[in-house]
Amino acid sequence: MSDTKVSLSIAKKTIEMEGAAILNLATLLDSEFSDTVDCILNCHGRVVVTGVGKSAIIASKIVATLNSTGTPAIFMHAADAIHGDLGTIQENDVVICISNSGNTAEIKLLVPLIKRGNNKLIAMTGNLESYLALEADHRLNTYVEKEACPNNLAPTTSTTAQMVVGDALAISLLKIKGFTSKDFAKYHPGGALGKRLYLKVEEIVLNNQRPEVDISAGVKEVIVEISQKMLGATAVTENGNLVGIITDGDIRRMLNKYDNISGLIAKDIMTSNPKTISSKVLAVEATKIIQKNGISQLLAVDGNKYVGVVHLHNLIKEGIL
Repeated sequence: MSDTKVSLSIAKKTIEMEGAAILNLATLLDSEFSDTVDCILNCHGRVVVTGVGKSAIIASKIVATLNSTGTPAIFMHAADAIHGDLGTIQENDVVICISNSGNTAEIKLLVPLIKRGNNKLIAMTGNLESYLALEADHRLNTYVEKEACPNNLAPTTSTTAQMVVGDALAISLLKIKGFTSKDFAKYHPGGALGKRLYLKVEEIVLNNQRPEVDISAGVKEVIVEISQKMLGATAVTENGNLVGIITDGDIRRMLNKYDNISGLIAKDIMTSNPKTISSKVLAVEATKIIQKNGISQLLAVDGNKYVGVVHLHNLIKEGIL
């Protein structure tokens, strides 16, 4: 068997093994999960998530997910906690302690210190008979039959299970709290994701030039306006009201159709009833209209007033498309 076939075989087996373990987690859910959700919902502080080794890395990811979905959380490394970081835990905080075995030395040192502070302790463990599980107020079962590692040593399937249960917990809290996309935008103001959630059409057109010609404008004036404003189109207005659009494509079609264009005006070549979008809506809505209609430009309006042009390139530049 070639190296390629060997590696593909190993990869597929690993994915299948971890996939089966994840599906099995659903059968392990019970009232303890619901009690954990209620415990966090009733918490007046934060969720402190702790662990050691690979579980600490998973703990950090769970903290990030909780924070981004409206549940205040903070990471505390279990090893550092017993060397000064225990002060991270405040009076009203809930602590989630992650450990597959539930019996590591760091966990056995940490658990009594947490309980001494009267904080609620949630165990996320694959061993419900472990020291951690027996001492906890609530237990999240992340049992897996074996690791994907052929030696059954390197944390692989077990850490995947921990991450999945952490996601299930975060999404449960999100749903019950009624956390919406608007709330989500508050925590994700940067990058393409944030822009999809808060960037409005008016903010895009503000940075564009505003091509416009009167319905009686001559062809030369139309071509100059489209060329100078560099958006591939111009709005056509009559007495201040939007009545049409002329695009690069309309200019090409005009040249194919007419031998003499000297007497033509904007009205003769424009597309009436152009596609428009309110300047007050999210830019992602402009993306949907542009994609659905196979167009490159969209005219933005405020009520009946022409505001400007949203171009396909604007949406690409902003990372929305």
